[in-house]
Amino acid sequence: MKKWFAVIGDPIAHSKSPFMHNAWFEEMEIDAAYIPIHVKSENLEEAVSALKLLGASGFNVTVPHKEAIIPFLDDLDSMAEKMGAVNTVVRQADGTLKGYNTDGAGFVHSLEEAVGKHREKKVLLIGAGGASRGIAFALKEYGYQEVDIANRTVIKAQAIIEELGGGASLSLDEAKQRLDEYGIIIQATSLGLSTGESKLPLSLEKLQKETIVADIVYNPLMTPFLIEAEKRGAKIVTGLGMFVHQGAIAFQYWLGQYPNTENMMQKLIEQLK
Repeated sequence: MKKWFAVIGDPIAHSKSPFMHNAWFEEMEIDAAYIPIHVKSENLEEAVSALKLLGASGFNVTVPHKEAIIPFLDDLDSMAEKMGAVNTVVRQADGTLKGYNTDGAGFVHSLEEAVGKHREKKVLLIGAGGASRGIAFALKEYGYQEVDIANRTVIKAQAIIEELGGGASLSLDEAKQRLDEYGIIIQATSLGLSTGESKLPLSLEKLQKETIVADIVYNPLMTPFLIEAEKRGAKIVTGLGMFVHQGAIAFQYWLGQYPNTENMMQKLIEQLK
């Protein structure tokens, strides 16, 4: 029987996940399909039940559902449980749904692929949502020792810092004033998304040249944050690598094979341009 997969979120029309996974299915001659499903927060529980009932083999979860979906799943991978966020769901042999988080590993893989390993550098993570949590825990797991988090609501940043067991929680204004302390700055909010607000999360006035600046948004490829950082002499890392690698890890969870990420990066760059 043909397998089918999905991505759920709000908004969802901008997502390139269907293009990516369907291209991999075709390339690898797998009889499967992948569709986008627009799910509002108030309908999340019903949507998960429907996906389970209708036999989805697995699905991805994007904003704003990465944390909210957890109570509606049957089981969690240890890393997803630790992160408190899920972006990949696998239908297991007994029909139950198990949640994983591939965001963090996908981000670190793409960061180091783009600029090499700089685990000695001090990191500033902007944002304290589901993606940010995943990245924070993965950074620590991969050996990045100094990770601070800035967020509009400082208490949310503080909660993650406490779980990490080290680092500082900052307001956006405090982070703006201390920007020159950081060797790696990661924009991990949805600001800059083609369907949302295009403003910057904070001023880059104190950004130092040669700082590594990454954004998790991949559509558009060059976000306002990255454009401004590049003007100020930063080394920029787009969100495309994270997107492709987190998708590839999810693909492996579903089907036991790791797809060709290099070819996919090129295909998506052509699309996004």
